[in-house]
Amino acid sequence: MGDYFLRLFLSLTLLVSATCAYGQQAVPAKSAIVSPLLTAEASAVPADLPDAPDAGLQQAPAGATGQAVPDKDSRPTGGAKPQGQTVSPATQPKRILGLMPNYKAVSAGEIPPPPTSKESFKIATQNSFDYSAFVFTGLTSLIAEGNDSHEQLGKGVPGFWAYSWRGFVDKTDGNYWVIWALPTVFHEDERYYALGKGSIMKRAGYAVSRVAITPNYQGHNTVNLSELLGRGIAEGISTTYYPSEDSNVSDIATKYSYAILRDAATNAFREFWPDIAVHVLHRKP
Repeated sequence: MGDYFLRLFLSLTLLVSATCAYGQQAVPAKSAIVSPLLTAEASAVPADLPDAPDAGLQQAPAGATGQAVPDKDSRPTGGAKPQGQTVSPATQPKRILGLMPNYKAVSAGEIPPPPTSKESFKIATQNSFDYSAFVFTGLTSLIAEGNDSHEQLGKGVPGFWAYSWRGFVDKTDGNYWVIWALPTVFHEDERYYALGKGSIMKRAGYAVSRVAITPNYQGHNTVNLSELLGRGIAEGISTTYYPSEDSNVSDIATKYSYAILRDAATNAFREFWPDIAVHVLHRKP
C-alpha cells in the first residue's frame, strides 16, 4: 500500500514538472511580448518629427503648387484695391474734363524719347483744331466784343466774327511756332513733363518755370527759346491783321505778356489736375 502511494506521488510530480517545462517553452515571457510591439511602433514613426506648422498657414489643396497658402485672416485688409484698378495721381490724361486737350503733358516719372518733327506737328495740330479750341476762341471773342476791346472791329454779329477769326489765327499761329517750328530748329522738347511730387510751392514754381526752361533732345535743361521767341513772332505777325491803332509797342508787349502768363497758368493746371481729380473730385484724372 505504501509503495502504491509512493508511485502515485512520483507520477504526479513528474507530470507537473513536464507540464511546467512545456509551459515555459510555449508561452513567452511578458517582456518578450511587449518588446517587439514597441520596436514595431518605433519603426513606424519617423525619428525626427517636423515642427508644428505656423498657425497663420494652411496646407495647399490638392493640385496646387504645393506651397503653403496664407490663411485668410493673415491677408491684408482695409479694402485694398486690385493693382489694375489703382488710380495714380501722377497720371496725365489726354484730355482734361473732357474738354481741354492735354496732348503736351507727360505723366510724372515717364521719360519718352525725344519727339520727332512729325510728332510735334501733330501735337500743334491737335491743340489748334480740337473742338475745344473753337469753344475757347468763341468765349474769349464774346468777352472781347462785350468789352469793346478793339472799337474798330465793331459790335454785334459782325464784331463777334471779327474777333473770332483773329483769335483763332492768334492761337493757331502761336501753337505752330512754339510747339513745332522752333522746337524742330532748336532741338527742344516742348512737352510738359509733370513733376507729380513735392510741396505745392515746389510744384507750382516748377510748372511756371517751364515757359523759360525746357529740356533739349539730349534731356538737358536749356532756355526755352521756342516759347519765348515763338510767342513774340506770333504777336509780331498779329500786327498785320489787327487795327493799326492797337498795334503799338505797348499793346504788343501786353499781349505778349498775357500769352506767356497763360501758358504758365496752363502748365500749373496740368501739374495739379490729377491731384484735384483724384483727391477732390474722387474720379480718374
